[in-house]
Amino acid sequence: MKREPNPARFYRDPEAGRLGGVCAGIADYFGFDLTLTRVLTIIGMLFFPTLILVYVALWWLLPTKPGKLYRDAEDQEFWRGVRVSPAATLSDVRHRFRSNEARLQRMERYVTSRNFGLDREFQDLERGD
Repeated sequence: MKREPNPARFYRDPEAGRLGGVCAGIADYFGFDLTLTRVLTIIGMLFFPTLILVYVALWWLLPTKPGKLYRDAEDQEFWRGVRVSPAATLSDVRHRFRSNEARLQRMERYVTSRNFGLDREFQDLERGD
């Protein structure tokens, strides 16, 4: 059974990367600038040589980013928001659901009101039915 790629998972991105794609994966996952991520990684390796071992371990352990992970740019931004700030993303989704629920309630009130029947009868008269 083939598993669907998980947009919330941390992948390395060898296509966008220079050496294994670990920095490209980090930049994509957290929404950082790729060049800045590379520079900070190199500086970190100069001050903390054990970071080289961590980099190699991530290169070896992380799965490669699938080719079609996101449907479109909006989907990519949504999943980046889920990874970076899940509470804010949940709040945004909750707000959208509440807004849609309020719209649906207004529509239900109108459809079940007397005005709906009257409006339909006026429309039928205007069309000559």
